[in-house]
Amino acid sequence: MREALNRELATKKPENRDVIIFVHGFNTRFGDGIYRIAQMGHDLNLPGVVVTYAWPSAGNPLNYAYDRDSALFARDGLHRLLEDVSRSNANNVILVAHSLGSMVTMETLRGLSLSGNTRTLNRIGGVVLMSPDLDLDVFKSQADAIGDLPDPFYIFSSKKDRALRLIERLTGQNNRLGRLEDVAQIAEYDITYIDVTAYSEGGTNHFAAAKSPALLKLLGQIPGLESALSGDGGRTGLLPGTLLTVQNATELILSPVTSLQ
Repeated sequence: MREALNRELATKKPENRDVIIFVHGFNTRFGDGIYRIAQMGHDLNLPGVVVTYAWPSAGNPLNYAYDRDSALFARDGLHRLLEDVSRSNANNVILVAHSLGSMVTMETLRGLSLSGNTRTLNRIGGVVLMSPDLDLDVFKSQADAIGDLPDPFYIFSSKKDRALRLIERLTGQNNRLGRLEDVAQIAEYDITYIDVTAYSEGGTNHFAAAKSPALLKLLGQIPGLESALSGDGGRTGLLPGTLLTVQNATELILSPVTSLQ
């Protein structure tokens, strides 16, 4: 696998030799996961090499318990993939996870930290969690075990995420990371929490960050997002929205504007 990856990396310009690993979420069959990341790679014109990590989802919305157990089972596989990719010629490894894939991702990062595998952890150049299906307290325990989170660390959320709201009812846990009411709940962590509620229109709103053309454009700017967020006086530079800083965390509440369409 590493030899094939290095051959693909060699076709890229030196500055574009990042590897983006996508970890799918709940109710996603193998073919659907492949299609989704291929579509995202095309729509975002990602400059690096895109890899998908497919864990065994039942592909059935009624089998949530099966998928949650499978997400825990899948930790070791992602661990091995990260170790292999970290030994490739990639400049950085970027992790992008959706929904329950965030559980797989955070548990894997936790395992790397607890095992003292700092070499692999240090190769991770960024993490993006989209609509993370993670209990808040579980996320905090994972983040505490990891220590210094990969930088940058983005979370895309929506208060209108109907799928997460249903999961909250099923589990009795009313604090999913992907639909927090107050970023102060995670203020101790150096993360950027991006609220895309304004783009959530119809359906489950569980993958809004990759279904809106405007948000796809924003996702494509993620490598330069840090500089856009660094405007003084709470300004977001070219980003449309309101920027708030609470202790270590930054919250960006996006507002749709014509210039991003």
